[in-house]
Amino acid sequence: MKTLIFISFLIFLPFLGASQKTSKDSQAKRAMFVYWGYNRSFYTDSKISFFGPGYDFSLAGVQATDRPSPDFITYVDPSTLTVPQFNARIGFNFKKKWALSFGYDHMKYVIVHGPTYLLSGRINPLIDPISNWSGDYNAEPVTTDESILHYENTNGMNYIRAEISHIDKLVRGSNAFAIYSVSGLGAGLVLNYNDFTFAGEKSMTTLSMSGVGASAHLGLRLEFFRHFFLQANNSVGFLYQHRVKTRGNDPYAYARQSLGYFQSDIVLGGIFYLRAKDDCNTCPNW
Repeated sequence: MKTLIFISFLIFLPFLGASQKTSKDSQAKRAMFVYWGYNRSFYTDSKISFFGPGYDFSLAGVQATDRPSPDFITYVDPSTLTVPQFNARIGFNFKKKWALSFGYDHMKYVIVHGPTYLLSGRINPLIDPISNWSGDYNAEPVTTDESILHYENTNGMNYIRAEISHIDKLVRGSNAFAIYSVSGLGAGLVLNYNDFTFAGEKSMTTLSMSGVGASAHLGLRLEFFRHFFLQANNSVGFLYQHRVKTRGNDPYAYARQSLGYFQSDIVLGGIFYLRAKDDCNTCPNW
């Protein structure tokens, strides 16, 4: 998070030195916001290709799920805030109704065992005595379990992205309340912490910058006293992971995958007005 804040500060630094003052309206130019919240994610079926010493194969039709934390205390305990699937973002209105933001979506990805997948490629003889997978395959039906092959990113399939968004006021309430819609497009990089089990070997939390992503976002913001908000977001996106490292000690062991996702999240945030026109809480009017 410290790195995120520092990078975001550098991005927005050119705007901070401007001389004009800001109206206390969250749509106004030079209004700044931050938020933190949690998500659920859903993934399309996909094909995962695995490369390593003695094997070059793929599984098609792979199903996956996220992994939310089962205990509510995990979401509110300061020492475990980053354990669940979270969203963090800092943004700045570079003009009225338009914002640029930077942050990341911490998603978790776990393959589902039980369904039948299609195995294609080559696995050298005797490399995997547990599954008895050996030889050449062409779309052969197989099933998996955690001892045969397991693939997950529960320490994070982190989508680190910039987003440009448009902010529209929907409801004019009192000075204490307003409702906004927030729609945007994002793009960025994917950082993986991968756990991989195959051929009797289990590797944990292998780190790699694996690929790129693009996404679209739509949210509804409930704003209170012009400084606080609760926001619900839905997003869809596509992640192309060209090279997910699967073995920390082997640069030639990796996976390749493309997938779509749908995400819902709820976040809490704050709004700051840089060089506000005055310190009152009654101007401008909603």
